[in-house]
Amino acid sequence: MRLVGEAAFAAFGLSGAPGTDAFWAAAGGPVSVPAEGGGWTTLFLWRGSPATLEFESWSGPVPLRRFGQTDCWYARVRMPARLRVTYRFLAGDAGHADPFNPAGAGGDRSVAATPDAPAQPHWPDLGPDAVLPLPRTRLRWAGGRLGGRRTVRVHPVGGGGPVVLLLDGDDWLYLHPAVTAFDAAHAAGEMPPVTLVLLPARDREAEFAGRPELWEAVRDELLPLVAASGVPADPGRLVVAGQSLGGLSALYAALEFPALVTRVACQSGSFWWAPGAGRAADPLGGPPGGALAGRLRAGADLSGLRIAFDVGEHERRMLPHCELVETLTERAGATVRVSRSASDHDRAGWRQALLRDVAWTLAAPDEPDAPPAPGR
Repeated sequence: MRLVGEAAFAAFGLSGAPGTDAFWAAAGGPVSVPAEGGGWTTLFLWRGSPATLEFESWSGPVPLRRFGQTDCWYARVRMPARLRVTYRFLAGDAGHADPFNPAGAGGDRSVAATPDAPAQPHWPDLGPDAVLPLPRTRLRWAGGRLGGRRTVRVHPVGGGGPVVLLLDGDDWLYLHPAVTAFDAAHAAGEMPPVTLVLLPARDREAEFAGRPELWEAVRDELLPLVAASGVPADPGRLVVAGQSLGGLSALYAALEFPALVTRVACQSGSFWWAPGAGRAADPLGGPPGGALAGRLRAGADLSGLRIAFDVGEHERRMLPHCELVETLTERAGATVRVSRSASDHDRAGWRQALLRDVAWTLAAPDEPDAPPAPGR
């Protein structure tokens, strides 16, 4: 029987008349209850003006409904099992984090997870007003092959060690606190000493999609800057971590710059990419594996590469592209680890894989692998 009125909220553990002070005092972040046929029904609450619920990738926008003439706006959203998502509320022309949810991602986004989504230790809950810690060391990188200027942050974890190059570094500075998470993972004995180098992108497609300039600049300009920074670091042992187009670029670098890139942590690599695909009406509709699959089939020796692939289990259209590239990379001689995260194409799902897979790439070859993720 369909629940209506106050009973619809009581099913989520909320009591009292919606819109009253007592109701809002008891309200919390998204609440999920089992849905008929599997998965979850999740309640999102918003107080005040009309708004729309916007997810980062998993779903289209969901307009909120108003409860009577109160200031209570809500949406009941059907979610699959094992899902972690980034979302925000759009009210007028502005985006807002969920004021009832302590798990934030930058100033105007929040993170929700179904009850069966695996925990993400080391990533703290940060509300919309939280100030994320920034590494004290800043490198001003200007001119050179890439042109322009950018600020690269450097942070030694556990005293510093192999360089971990985080592509899309500003996302890991200002949306998800990678510095805090890597420090916590090291303190828990799950991460060796490393030196984080957080590299911001200026034009993602131009820099990440099948061009050598970025990696020539990393080799000839950025890593010497890191070595001269005074921060303890070992640029000779480099891990590249990238997501989406960044993951595509990381594997491209391992193919084209094997003396530079021998360890990669790749989450949801955009392996659909081929020249012109980004301008197509359906970018993911081309041949599986895109340009990199063709490059791998043409012959490549990746015997020196240690690479961890991860992709969200809900990224249905990405999976054929990723699965083919994973297979071809292993056939080319690389040491490969494959897992699936409880997410769609969303940094909130990639972040635990980032910690786990960076640590795996640096493990000694005879150390046991971490157990595979469920579903793989």
